[in-house]
Amino acid sequence: MRIRIGSRGSALALWQAEHVKARLAEAGHEVEIVVITTTGDRVLDRRLESVGGKGAFLKEIEEALLARDVDLAVHSLKDVPTALPGGLRLCAFLERADARDALLSSSGRRLAELPQASRIGTTSLRRQAQLRALRPDLVLEDLRGNVDTRIRRLREGRFDAILLAMAGLTRLGRASEVTEALDPATMVPAPGQGAIALECREADAPVAGAVAPLHHPETARAVSAERAFLAALGGGCNVPLGAHATTLPEGLYLRAVVARVDGRRMVRSEARGQDPEAVGRSAAESALSQGARELLGP
Repeated sequence: MRIRIGSRGSALALWQAEHVKARLAEAGHEVEIVVITTTGDRVLDRRLESVGGKGAFLKEIEEALLARDVDLAVHSLKDVPTALPGGLRLCAFLERADARDALLSSSGRRLAELPQASRIGTTSLRRQAQLRALRPDLVLEDLRGNVDTRIRRLREGRFDAILLAMAGLTRLGRASEVTEALDPATMVPAPGQGAIALECREADAPVAGAVAPLHHPETARAVSAERAFLAALGGGCNVPLGAHATTLPEGLYLRAVVARVDGRRMVRSEARGQDPEAVGRSAAESALSQGARELLGP
């Protein structure tokens, strides 16, 4: 079967697309990668929230799917909103990599050891809010660009430290540059962080069947709980919230946080259970009962 994969052109996006391509090729499929430039790739001088949030990294790829210019999209799940365009669906989740956030510092100091007023680069509202709660003395500055660009700016001395996703660094062979992988209990990851999602047309049974062997059920259960939490709080990716589920012998355990961007108020919640959707909703209900709605804005 011939399958055209739509992918962004960044090194990490292409790694993910090539990984999926290799696995599908092993199963006997003929696979082509089509590089698509998204709004998020083009607009680097404004905050993501002003150009559609993380969904700006998906828009043109999803349009290509609907136009039948490609057959499959490969996404970092943390960039995927809970509401998809009509006619599309997530058809597989690959086994998750390390979901933690990673600190890279020029001095080799860990987060707790950074001097006061150290300059930290991150554009993520979630990371900013949790950092401000942990270390209100730090100076946070926006940092856009791909992984190589962000690390280069750190090495050039523009920042004292930066925050990135551990999974992306591992996939690009740069995990050795990490100063500290942050405990999810301290820095709650984004919903879906570390997981790769495959998206296809809703009615495309052949493509869905081709990628079915790549699906990882345990990852699917965990990220479904995280995305259920996100959906219950409005479904966007542009607010400072985190959710991280792990599998325990007795079922799923979900840890979540919703914060004000300035870090001065933070609501934490957790839930346990067997059903991912119910676990996510339960954690959301707990957060809402503590006033999370007021932290999410209008």
